[in-house]
Amino acid sequence: MTDIPKLPDRMMGVWLTGHGGFEKLEVRSDIPLPVPAAGEVLIKVAAAGINNTDINTRIGWYSKGVSDGTAAGGAAGFQTSNDVDASWSGTPLAFPRIQGADCCGRIVAVGEGVSPDRVGERVLVRNMLRSYVDYRPWECWTFGSECDGAFAQYAKAPARETYRVECAWSDVELASIPCAYSTAEGMLHRARVEEGEHVLITGASGGVGSAAIQLAKRRGARVTAIAGKAKAPRLLDLGADAVIPRGEPLTDHLDRESVDVVIDVVAGPGFGELLDVLKRGGRYAVAGAIAGPLVELDVRTLYLKDLTFHGCTFQDDEVFENLISYIERGEIRPNVSNTYPLERIVDAQEEFLSKGTGGKLVLVVPQ
Repeated sequence: MTDIPKLPDRMMGVWLTGHGGFEKLEVRSDIPLPVPAAGEVLIKVAAAGINNTDINTRIGWYSKGVSDGTAAGGAAGFQTSNDVDASWSGTPLAFPRIQGADCCGRIVAVGEGVSPDRVGERVLVRNMLRSYVDYRPWECWTFGSECDGAFAQYAKAPARETYRVECAWSDVELASIPCAYSTAEGMLHRARVEEGEHVLITGASGGVGSAAIQLAKRRGARVTAIAGKAKAPRLLDLGADAVIPRGEPLTDHLDRESVDVVIDVVAGPGFGELLDVLKRGGRYAVAGAIAGPLVELDVRTLYLKDLTFHGCTFQDDEVFENLISYIERGEIRPNVSNTYPLERIVDAQEEFLSKGTGGKLVLVVPQ
C-alpha cells in the first residue's frame, strides 16, 4: 500500500449485521479502514446508489424458503428465509457486511503492483467482480455482497475492475449507474437486441427498467414500457415509444406475438401475459422478480413458440466496459430521483420500497 498521509484508521459506514428488517442496518463511526491488498485500490467513496439487491440481501429474499415479492418483507424481513441460502450466490454471507453495489469516488491509495499514478482518479467500480474468482466462467462476486461495498466512507476494490471515468456528471449521477445500468445492459446483451426490434420492458420506472429504456433505444430498438400511469411522462422523456399502465391487460395495448424481446425484472402474476405477446422465436430475459419469484409456465407456450429464455446475473466483461464508454460519449444520461445522506439509509430504503418515485435513489457519503 502506498504511503498516503492523513488517512484515518476508522471510518463511518453501515454494517449489515444479519438477515432481517431495518434493525439489521447499523450506522457506525468506528469501522476499521480497509487496507488494499496486492492488485487492489482504496477508494474514498463520494456516493453510493440504492438497489433492489441491497434490500433482497438484507431480508434474505434469495432463500428458496421465500415465495413472495420483495415488498412483502422489505421492512421486516422473512420468517421463512434460511441463512444458508439467503444470498444471491447461494453461499452464506459473512457478517457484519458493508453493502453497496454502486460506488463512485476517488482513489486515495493503492496496493502492491498498482501504479501510484492512479491516486486521484475519479472512478466507478464494476459491481459484478471477476478478479476474486480468477475469471472463471459464469462466476462472480457482487460488490457489497461477497465482499464489502460502498456504504461507507472508504472501500477497496480490484484495480483492474475499478474504472476511471472522465465526464461532467456529478458524483451522485455516476453513482446511479453500476448495478442498474449493467443489469439492464447485460440483459440486452444476452438477448442480442438489435436495431428495429420491439422490446417490452417491465418495471420500467425503476432503476433497471429506466436504464433499459435508454440502452435499448441506443441500440435502435422500439420500446414499450410497463409502469404506473403517473410515471409515463418521465419514461417517454427517457425515450420510450409507448407506456402501458401497470396492471392493465397487455393485449389491450399490444397484439399477440408482436414483441421480439421481453426485458423483465418483475415476474409474478403477469409472467404468462409476457409470453403471450412474444413473437415466435422471441427472447425473454430476466434479472429480477420483485412481484414474486414463483410463476406459472405452460411449457407448451415455450416450445411451440420456439422461445428462448435468458436468466441474467453473470455479465460478460465487455458489458461494464461498454457502459463507461457510453457515459464518456454522452450516449446515456442519469436518472436520479432523490438523494439521502448515508446515515439515513433506512429512510432511503423506505422510499425505494414505496415505489412512489421513478429513477434511482443515491446515498451521499460524508467526506
